[in-house]
Amino acid sequence: MMSGSTSCSNIPHTFSGLKPNGHQVSGGGSSDKACYFQMPLHYPRYRKADYETMPEWKLDCLLSQYGLPVTGDINQKRKFAMGAFLWPSQNE
Repeated sequence: MMSGSTSCSNIPHTFSGLKPNGHQVSGGGSSDKACYFQMPLHYPRYRKADYETMPEWKLDCLLSQYGLPVTGDINQKRKFAMGAFLWPSQNE
C-alpha cells in the first residue's frame, strides 16, 4: 500500500500486484522491472462545484487512483483535477 500518505480505504477491489494508484510492476526480483498504468474502471463523475468544495484528502485519493501528481496546495490540486476530469463545457 502507500506508506506515509493518506490511504484510500474506499477502494472496493484489491488486485495482487496492483497499487492503489493504478501502477503495476511486473517482473521478478530483478532490477529491470516494467511499470505500466492500468486505468481505473470508472471515470470520475464530479461537477465543477464538487471539485471546488472537495476536501484535500479526497482530491489526493482521486489523483492517486489515476496515477496523477499529488503536489501543490489545495487550490492547485483542485485546478489540476478540474482540468484533468472536466470536459471543457463543464469547466465554464
